[in-house]
Amino acid sequence: MSEEKKQANVLEACLGESECLEKLVGYAADSIVSKTILDKSAGTLTLFAFDKGQKLSEHTAPYDAVVQVLDGQATVTIDGRDKKVQAGELIIMPANVPHAVTAVERFKMLLIMIRA
Repeated sequence: MSEEKKQANVLEACLGESECLEKLVGYAADSIVSKTILDKSAGTLTLFAFDKGQKLSEHTAPYDAVVQVLDGQATVTIDGRDKKVQAGELIIMPANVPHAVTAVERFKMLLIMIRA
């Protein structure tokens, strides 16, 4: 199945219906899995599932990035300071500030990027 088809399936599952976001993306051994729910000029919604120890290395983004933790625990590093996050919590990574994400255990998140 093509990536566009997979993305459309996730989007269709959420259109006008309530869905458990945590169940829309699965874990894979020694990997990070991502699924885009929505990709518009105003912003994106992307689900991620990190296996324990996996990480997104330090980088910056030109827009604020909102992380909604769906499962597990992670460390979000913002401007060199570590913040522990867990299921049910939300953290905002400010635009143009270096940040990274490391899975302390298996971890799922919804990343919301607003391009404005």
